[in-house]
Amino acid sequence: MRLALAAAVSITLLLAPLLLVAGPGRAGPVEPGFVPGVEDLPLMPGLTAPANAAVVFDQPEGRIVESAAQGDVSAAAITAFYAQTLPQLGWHPAGDGRWAREGERLEITATRDGMGGRGETMVRFTLRPQ
Repeated sequence: MRLALAAAVSITLLLAPLLLVAGPGRAGPVEPGFVPGVEDLPLMPGLTAPANAAVVFDQPEGRIVESAAQGDVSAAAITAFYAQTLPQLGWHPAGDGRWAREGERLEITATRDGMGGRGETMVRFTLRPQ
């Protein structure tokens, strides 16, 4: 019994530094690098998307993607982020919150949940063929 206890303590002391390096676990949605369902559309830092945030349809005319994310980020900051980022990815402005690229159009809308003056901004991404 003492030998088993001593072995368990030794293994714990040996693995403890590895556990500290790994860091604490994360609960809830993880901030992915891209909008769910659109592998080449970056997700703005500060926004999170649940794993089931996207609905994707592939059809002969092109793909249709409806996706969402949310976070404590202002609509103005979201607009500024995508206005700076999307042209670098080949998207061209096509109206307020609308973008076009290679036969596709993208619409990004942001609404703030203002319950009690606090809340998060919900961002919807809609990608359709032109």
